[in-house]
Amino acid sequence: MEQPSKNSAKDFLIAFSGWELTWAGLVNNRKGEWWLVGQIILITFHLLKAYPEPGDIGIDWPISIRYFGSFIFLLGTLLACIAFYSLGKSLSPLPDPKQGADLVTTIAYRYCRHPLYQSLLICSIGITIAIGSLLHVLLFILLCLLLKGKAHREEAKLIQLHPEYKIYMNRTSAIIPYLPLLDWRS
Repeated sequence: MEQPSKNSAKDFLIAFSGWELTWAGLVNNRKGEWWLVGQIILITFHLLKAYPEPGDIGIDWPISIRYFGSFIFLLGTLLACIAFYSLGKSLSPLPDPKQGADLVTTIAYRYCRHPLYQSLLICSIGITIAIGSLLHVLLFILLCLLLKGKAHREEAKLIQLHPEYKIYMNRTSAIIPYLPLLDWRS
């Protein structure tokens, strides 16, 4: 399996190019743009206020739980940074890989096929714990389902580009190890 070269400042800039995002793609979902739009919407909804507020239903939400949720969110953010770094030039927000993208199976991708998705879910659960919101539990569940669908499309494309991806799929968890909804191994 081909691994990316050491990342440099130039590679960092290249990572944010070649995504082929177009208005036409947003209309016809050519490269999986609808998955990205859905993801952005669900992530943005995480900015909503807690509903119901724990106090509204008679629960005193301890500050220690709020801090714990904030810590989980920061942990997810750190994992996202590591996953971004790991992907290097192969980074794309779309489920369809970039032209000529390397298959990355090291660093964050050594233990999880979709650590960026994993980091989003960790951030989501961190927010949910920090604010104690039933609405955010629903957003977390919807994000799980959306990211699973996006990952399946991405994996189908990766198998076409990199037949060795099948071997990687067999030995590496998908998003959350041993959780049936988020870990499918062929």
